[in-house]
Amino acid sequence: MLGQALADRKLITGGSGIALGLPANSGLAPTARALVAGGVTRLITAGGETSGAVVEALAPQSLAIGPEIDPGVPVMRAGPDLVLALKSGNFGAPDFFAKAAALMERGQ
Repeated sequence: MLGQALADRKLITGGSGIALGLPANSGLAPTARALVAGGVTRLITAGGETSGAVVEALAPQSLAIGPEIDPGVPVMRAGPDLVLALKSGNFGAPDFFAKAAALMERGQ
């Protein structure tokens, strides 16, 4: 179910405050801001431009590097209540999204 939703690039939210598979390009900045304003505390993005748009939209004062999800892709703390996983291009294994969600849910 999760894999298919990600393949379809649907927005998925859960009671744990996580959003996966944000739609790319148009409307991404307001979507990311609205999700965080609505209480989402963990965002996972894929694609360099998509990740850049999310960071630009959220405008965190700093990003603290956290544990590594896959080589070259760490969890990033963007504030006391917000963590990001910013996957660019070909980085990350096929199970990247599941690993990122699990690591972020543990409060990493």
